[in-house]
Amino acid sequence: MAQFENPVLPGSHPDPSVCRAGSDYYLVTSTFEYFPGLPIYHSRDLVHWRPLGHVLDRPSQLPLQGVPASSGLYAPTIRHHDGVFYVVCTLVGGTAKSGNFVVTATDPAGEWSEPRWLPEADGFDPSLFFDDTGRAWWTATREVPGGRPGQTEVYLREFDPERLELVGDEHVLWTGALRDSVWLEAPHVYKVDGRYVLLCAEGGTDFEHSVVVATADEVTGPYRGSPLNPLLTHRHLGRDHPIAAVGHADLVRTQDDQWFAVLLATRPYGGYFYNLGRETFLVPVSWEAGGPVFSPGTGRVEARYDVPRLPAHPWPQAGPTDDFDAPVLGPEWSFLRTPDEVFWSLTDRPGHLRLAVRPESINDLVTPSLVVRRQQHRDFHASCEVEFEGAGPTEWAGLVLLQNNDHHVRLLLGAGREVTLVRRAGGRDELLGTARLPEGPVRLCFEAVGQECRALVAGTGQEWRPLGEPFDGRVLSTQAAGGFTGVHIGLYVTGDCAPGTSWADFGSFTYRSLED
Repeated sequence: MAQFENPVLPGSHPDPSVCRAGSDYYLVTSTFEYFPGLPIYHSRDLVHWRPLGHVLDRPSQLPLQGVPASSGLYAPTIRHHDGVFYVVCTLVGGTAKSGNFVVTATDPAGEWSEPRWLPEADGFDPSLFFDDTGRAWWTATREVPGGRPGQTEVYLREFDPERLELVGDEHVLWTGALRDSVWLEAPHVYKVDGRYVLLCAEGGTDFEHSVVVATADEVTGPYRGSPLNPLLTHRHLGRDHPIAAVGHADLVRTQDDQWFAVLLATRPYGGYFYNLGRETFLVPVSWEAGGPVFSPGTGRVEARYDVPRLPAHPWPQAGPTDDFDAPVLGPEWSFLRTPDEVFWSLTDRPGHLRLAVRPESINDLVTPSLVVRRQQHRDFHASCEVEFEGAGPTEWAGLVLLQNNDHHVRLLLGAGREVTLVRRAGGRDELLGTARLPEGPVRLCFEAVGQECRALVAGTGQEWRPLGEPFDGRVLSTQAAGGFTGVHIGLYVTGDCAPGTSWADFGSFTYRSLED
C-alpha cells in the first residue's frame, strides 16, 4: 500500500487544528509574532495540503506591534458547523489587544470577520465543540490561582454561536492526568459513541510533551482520566530519537469513518536541537473501550504510514524560485509583526520585490523592512539576487536566517559594495567574514547540511564562493534562543536606526532542499 511521509507540514507549523466540511479538510497552526496570522491549509486526502491564505490578513484583525518574540498568536482551533467556519485563538503579549477571540467565515479561502474579543474568556488554548444536542461549548486552559508554577486546569462554558459570546455557568473539567503534572493545555472535546472525550496536551511543549485523555457521560463532567495516560508521548524514547516533543493533538473523522490526529512534534538533529521548530504530523487513530489509540501497533509517531482510505489529491507545487512576477506576495511569505506602513512593492519594478530602506532593525521588537518564509528542511539552499545602491554607511540589504531579535545570522550588502556576515547570539553581534563585490546585481546564499552552515556570495557573472568559515547552526535552535518558533529565512533592508530614501530590488529568491 502507498505510504505518506511525516511531517505533512514541515517547518514551523505548531499547534495544528483540523476540521472536515464534507470531503474537504481545513487546518490552521500558530504563527506567534508573524503577520499575516494563522495560515489556513486545504486538503482532500489529509496528506497533501495547499495554502489558502491566512485567517488574519488585515492589520485591523491582528495588532502585533511591539509584541515580544514568541508572543502573539497561540494555539488556534478551527471548527465547521451549519455552513460557518469558526476559528478561536489567543493573542498573548499584545500592546493594543490581548486575550481570546473568535472569527468566522462562510468560505475559509475568503474574507474572515473582524475578531470578536471575549474579555469574559479566561486563559489560553481555546476550542469549540458543537454538540449534537444543538448546544455549543467553549473550552480553554488557565493557570490555577495560587497553584504551583505551571499548574493549570481546563474549564468549559456554553458558547452562543449567534452572538459569539460565552453564556451560562462555568465548569472546571480536569486538572491533569499525572500527579504534579504541568501545563495541561490544548483541550478539545469530542462526542464518540455517546460519550464525551476530552483530549489535552500535558507536560509542556518540549521533550516532556504528551497527549492525555479523559471521558465523561455529560459534557460538563465529571471527567475521569484514562488509566492508559499518557496515550502518546516520546519522552521515554530519549533525546536521540528522530521524532520528539510529541503532543497538542486534534482529531478528525473521515467521511469513510477513519480517524486521524494532527499533532506537533520536532525532528532534532546535530544533538537535541530543532531549528525547524515544531512541525505538523499526521497519525492514524483507532478506538478501544471508548478511548483513542494513537498509532495503533507501535504507539509512536512514525515517519511513514499507509495513506488514508481517501482518493489521493496532490496539489500543483510551486517551483523553488520566486521571480516576484505575481501581483502579490505568495502565501509562504510573512512579515515580522503587523506592518503600520507599506514598505514593499511588486509593481514599482515589475519582476522584482522592492524593499524600502527604513530605520527599523531586526535586533529590535519592531516591524523592519523584512519578508520571511519558513526553513522546512534540515539540509537546504536559500539564495537571492539583489541590486542595492545604498545612500549611506548604515544602509544594508540582503539575506537573513532569523530565529528572533537576539539570535540570527545576517548576510548583507552595504553601500560600499562590501558584504558582511554577522552572527548574533544572546544579543551580541560577531563578524564572521567580509568580501567586496563588483558593481551590479549580487547573489547571496546560505546553505546548511545538518548544523553546519555556510554563506556564499557571487557578483555578476561570478561563481559562488564561500564567505568566512562554516558556522554552527545550533545558535538558531530553540534550545539556544528559547521561544516557540522555528527558523525563518528572510529578505531584509535596513538603515540601522537611521532613516533612508533608497531601496533594494530583489530579482529572485530560491529555496530548495539539499536532502534528495
